[in-house]
Amino acid sequence: MRLNKILSSAGVASRRAADDLIRQGRVTLNGAIVSELGTKADPERDDIRVDGRRVGAPPARRYLLMNKPRGVVSTRSDPQRRKTVVDLLRQAGINGYFYPVGRLDYDSEGLLLLTNDGELAERAMHPRYGLTRTYEAQVVGVPEPRDLERLRRGVVIDDRRTLPADVRQLRVVPAKGGPQAVLEITIREGRNRQVRRMCDAIAHPVERLRRTRLGPIADAKLKPGQIRELTPRELASFLEPDAPPRAAMRASRPPADRARNESAPSHRRRRSRS
Repeated sequence: MRLNKILSSAGVASRRAADDLIRQGRVTLNGAIVSELGTKADPERDDIRVDGRRVGAPPARRYLLMNKPRGVVSTRSDPQRRKTVVDLLRQAGINGYFYPVGRLDYDSEGLLLLTNDGELAERAMHPRYGLTRTYEAQVVGVPEPRDLERLRRGVVIDDRRTLPADVRQLRVVPAKGGPQAVLEITIREGRNRQVRRMCDAIAHPVERLRRTRLGPIADAKLKPGQIRELTPRELASFLEPDAPPRAAMRASRPPADRARNESAPSHRRRRSRS
């Protein structure tokens, strides 16, 4: 088995981070510093160490669902010394090296998966799985139907159009500055602060954001700060591919790119798809 996979399975680091440890000369195999990526070892027979500490047998794999509160960072550490999701795990008596699967903003709340299975974490975040994320966004004002349609079709962020999204208005609530709409938005990509920036693009900034579903997993009873194990059924369904159809991927390209491709001769279009 490759060393990076052994270290990932043992909860030391993700595969990519494990490769960095090897490059830095911090990993030894049977007393010798490992210098080549892709080196293989037997986790049960070989002496594998990181910074002099022996890597034991991989721990039992765990898959935790957390309702992340606002004011908590969804990373393992924070240079500003803000509370992290790992701090919440420790407070709950859960120790070990856990990876957050994706992120939630400091000011956002909602469902977050944490696991010591580095392979699953990296696989879940790979774009080809199209892991859906559903949010409730309370926005300033009440968007017109044409604004909601813009969100559904995709808006341009950083010169790239977002993939088509499922959007519906759930309700309108009173607020100091006037009524505010609560939208349910399901996206199929995980760009930085995407939902907030999508709503900025239609001039209805987000006041409050909560993730209510992660792929097939939802739990309306899980309170902010609470943590539970995934059920076997949830785990089995979590990594079923949910990639958007090719037409949706095509619709996410900027209009100018689509127009150039569609105006090209048919033989050129055929080559461009190959």
